[in-house]
Amino acid sequence: MPRPVLRLAASAAVLTALSGCALLSSPDPVQNYRFGLPMAAPSAVGDTPAPLTVSIRRIEFPQATGDDKILGVTGLETAYIGGARWVSPASTLFDDSLKAAFANRADRIRVLGRREPGTPPLILQVTVTTFEARYAAPGAVPDVVVTARAQLRSTPERRAGGGTIRPEEGRSVERVFTVTQPAGDNRVSAIVAAFDTATRDINTQIADWTIASAN
Repeated sequence: MPRPVLRLAASAAVLTALSGCALLSSPDPVQNYRFGLPMAAPSAVGDTPAPLTVSIRRIEFPQATGDDKILGVTGLETAYIGGARWVSPASTLFDDSLKAAFANRADRIRVLGRREPGTPPLILQVTVTTFEARYAAPGAVPDVVVTARAQLRSTPERRAGGGTIRPEEGRSVERVFTVTQPAGDNRVSAIVAAFDTATRDINTQIADWTIASAN
């Protein structure tokens, strides 16, 4: 049986009624999950540096899905999946997955650390706008939907390095990416697996698009 979901809001009356029983009952167990496990980066070939360098700004996430709760949507109703949490905030796990996608392309592009000095020639900003499990009907097998807008901006250092970016110096290109990944079943583990697959897919697309747009 699928795990129940937690409503986004509860009435004050219900909370008051439950408060008297708080010392007599144990909270429901919560299982932690993660998605977008880091992918193994390929071995570097020789000492030749990557031809491109990019700085990835901190991921922007919707408030409802950026923390450790897993959001489910049925029509106009939203609820969090009960008994399940991300092991870290979703925004952090997504950010790690995106950097792993670039690490798999280390021979073509290098990600400048956020604490490294200097201005990189390329700056990537990714804004996640949708990160949820969508149900066509209550109890149905959901689709995980992830949508992100990627914006790639060039800086004066880009021209100094002898390369070009398709938009003129100081301008930017952007693209919206959407991945819909059906869950194998209406179970938490299957839904988490769909989030994992969708996140890897969309971040791979973003990394490949960044490289293609900069060449």
